[in-house]
Amino acid sequence: MPRFKPEPTATGNGHRIGVLLVNLGTPEAPTAGALRPWLRQFLSDPRVIELPPLLWQPILNGIILVTRPRKSAKKYASIWTAEGSPLKVHTKRLASLLGESLNRGLDAGNSILVSWAMRYGAPGIVETLDCLRAQGANRIVVVPLYPQYAGSTTASTLDEVARAMRGWRNVPELRFVRSFPDNAGYIAALAASVREHWVRHGRGDCLVASFHGQPVRSDEQGDPYRAECFVTARLLGEALALPPEKLHVTFQSRFGGAKWLEPYTQPTVEALAASGIKRVDVICPGFAADCLETLEEIALLCRDAFLAHGGEAFHAIACLNTRPEWVSALDGIIRQHLAGWV
Repeated sequence: MPRFKPEPTATGNGHRIGVLLVNLGTPEAPTAGALRPWLRQFLSDPRVIELPPLLWQPILNGIILVTRPRKSAKKYASIWTAEGSPLKVHTKRLASLLGESLNRGLDAGNSILVSWAMRYGAPGIVETLDCLRAQGANRIVVVPLYPQYAGSTTASTLDEVARAMRGWRNVPELRFVRSFPDNAGYIAALAASVREHWVRHGRGDCLVASFHGQPVRSDEQGDPYRAECFVTARLLGEALALPPEKLHVTFQSRFGGAKWLEPYTQPTVEALAASGIKRVDVICPGFAADCLETLEEIALLCRDAFLAHGGEAFHAIACLNTRPEWVSALDGIIRQHLAGWV
């Protein structure tokens, strides 16, 4: 088998730009059979599980992949739509809208190719980059849809991009959006989503900004994720003119027995309810699109926990998904990285 993939037919000395949006991923169906290979890929990533394979793989294959797929399938079934996985639906639509935005005013010969992929599951990064390559893209901007950098998400995406390049003889020019926790357009889009929710549903007693968690050990070893989450939360609070006591920053989605970043989201909303807070609004700024963690863990489980501890109204604010302000912000971020190419 050849080490390198055949090169596409040459189309001249010009350049073609490709943009690749990358999200975390989703199983193909809300079933145990679909969850098992997806979880195997996800939990075999050394960026996600930083344990020696000889120690971790027996646990993964002998315990987790035997018990977890069925439990996770029930959770996915609770948020699945007629169109499929919400994360995949929103990511696909975002790529389409972004393609329209980036190509506005460009002629067909100079059009920018915009594609999307999942780090885990389908469509994968390797095959999507191959498709861009087949269309002549030799300048590519990779955009992980994680506003805050983490080794387990952003760096893992770069790992997979590098793996794809190992099969190419003629490697393209690459640019990589590392993170954008303080981008003005992104913050403005978050603030607009909160204000719109308040106009439609009224305003809660406080706002909880819930970010995906990560092990404390990662933070102690120099991962900037926690710090970037607090940057985003601070700027969002300033944009909304919220006093500090009205904004709570929390972390969700723990896995395993290690200590994770605190405060944890569910115990926080429970404590708020027990303290007499009657309504909370919760936003998840670290998720670009609604998914299992926002639609099931926050909108269902945390809601039930808040109400069970004396709260009266729990409002989960939708992720940015395909909001016009978000498309505009992402357009601006990408154009910064296209400097000198267009």
